Amino acid sequence: MMIDMHFRKFFLATAVLAVATASCSGPGGNSPIVTPTRTPTPTPTPPPAGPFAYVSNGSANVFAYTISATTGALTPVAGSPFAAGTNPWGLAIDPSAKFAYVANNGSANVSAYTINAATGALTPVAGSPFAAGTGPRGVEVDPTGTFAYVANNGSASVSAYTINAATGALTAVAGSPFAAGINPVAVACDPSGAFAYVTNLSDGTVSAYTINAATGALTPVAGSPFAAGTFPSGLAVDPSGKFAYVTNEGDNDVSAYTINATTGALTPVAGSPFAAGSSPIRAVVDPTGKFAYVTNIGSASISAYTINATTGALTPVAGSPFAAGTGPWGVAVDPTGTFAYVANNGSANVSAYTINATTGALTPMAGSPFAAGTNPIGVAVWSPRSIKSASSGSRQY
Repeated sequence: MMIDMHFRKFFLATAVLAVATASCSGPGGNSPIVTPTRTPTPTPTPPPAGPFAYVSNGSANVFAYTISATTGALTPVAGSPFAAGTNPWGLAIDPSAKFAYVANNGSANVSAYTINAATGALTPVAGSPFAAGTGPRGVEVDPTGTFAYVANNGSASVSAYTINAATGALTAVAGSPFAAGINPVAVACDPSGAFAYVTNLSDGTVSAYTINAATGALTPVAGSPFAAGTFPSGLAVDPSGKFAYVTNEGDNDVSAYTINATTGALTPVAGSPFAAGSSPIRAVVDPTGKFAYVTNIGSASISAYTINATTGALTPVAGSPFAAGTGPWGVAVDPTGTFAYVANNGSANVSAYTINATTGALTPMAGSPFAAGTNPIGVAVWSPRSIKSASSGSRQY
């Protein structure tokens, strides 16, 4: 039986070969066999080298870094730094991570760049820079990546733009700029893209707007502007869209608000404002919504808080405040919630930390601080491997 089985296999194989040979021959079976043409296997696209971090510097440029996914350490991107306008301030990255925008405080315009997803390098968008108001400082891209907003400190207004999804170019929204309070400095959108908020440094308020989803136009929310502390500067909205946090430079504290999901109105959280360090200037909420971080420019430190998920109240993290460089300004958390980065305006570098996922405590990473340009201010982080919404840390701070 075993011999018979082998014979059957041999016979079948021979028959199949004969049929295949005949089918590949011309008339009479004498033409050569034609080997089918094979489509070459495409070369696999190399994975992105990111995540990447970007820092705006008073030396009229933007430093770009590759972030080690393991340690969080920063390595300059080839070609960095990239030219910007005069006194670049706020920095934002669109949710698709295709474009970056920098508000140039000294040249009244916005620099726009395309981001090379493989290297992190920045290339100016055609037509860049785009005109803004006087003294543009804060910049934000809405969660859909459709609109961009810039707080014009010198002209008490907010410039609004539509973003060309293919090129990243900016076009002014009809009716722009929109009125704000005195000396607006920071702008943030809620994660739904329904509302925008602006801190007005010199009148102690926060302007709130509804965003027209079709046009990007801003309409003041009923009751706006809402009271804050003295010299409100930094502004952050948590990833759930339930809470907003404002740093009050003159009062050394942080105002916390609940956001009305229907109207966008702000209501102070019980216990607000919450104590911070000296001259708190910027704020960020981590992607999980568990922790908030505030840079204290006057005390060279970072205040860290846990966020009550129900009330929005802030409780200092054990060990807070954490040491930073001289004049810490912008702050960002990477989309994984693993690392935090702070631009030290007075010491020309970036402090980098690992975040304890349980407690929110910050630990300086090896090699920190990392060199930056002169007077770094804004910092933004994005990951091409894990692109998040604008609430995840890719916005400006």
